[in-house]
Amino acid sequence: MHGPASPGWLLVALCAATGAYCLLRMRSGVEEQRRAAGGEALMGFGMAAMAVPPAVFTPPAWAWPAFAAVFGAAGLRSLWAARTSTHHLHHLVGTGAMVYMAAVMAASPASAHAHGHAHGGSGVPLLTGVLLLYFTGYILLSGVRLLPVAGVGGAAVAWSDRPEVARACRLSMGIGMLAMLLTM
Repeated sequence: MHGPASPGWLLVALCAATGAYCLLRMRSGVEEQRRAAGGEALMGFGMAAMAVPPAVFTPPAWAWPAFAAVFGAAGLRSLWAARTSTHHLHHLVGTGAMVYMAAVMAASPASAHAHGHAHGGSGVPLLTGVLLLYFTGYILLSGVRLLPVAGVGGAAVAWSDRPEVARACRLSMGIGMLAMLLTM
């Protein structure tokens, strides 16, 4: 996505760190945790790759359709997994947003990439606005879920199985997605 280099690098770092933690979560003893972590790792690393500032690296023309294909396949997997867990519906929306952003970047002319104007001067497209509303709501809900509950304690849990860290990871990716949509 496009914008100033400093926030772009911060977004790359946030998404890459989130993807790395999700890889650690794939070592969990809980099968559902491993499955969700794999999709989230793909999202984190994919978002990091798409957020690299264009002043540093401008992807070749084939990269955007490749991103769309990879995230389209991940979306189909999320759709299949949503039969058993509603959490995968969020993954479906996230992969759909990634396909949408990759398609917009593939369709925009090279000059728009260089100047950070992917959608022209006509305002925010409807789908972008819907995705912005969805991810804003998701971020607010995820933030509320991170609030500590008084009197809740438990046994020591491995880092890969800590639910609050997994929630923080998802919150970080939601913030990253919102930032990417805003800079489109």
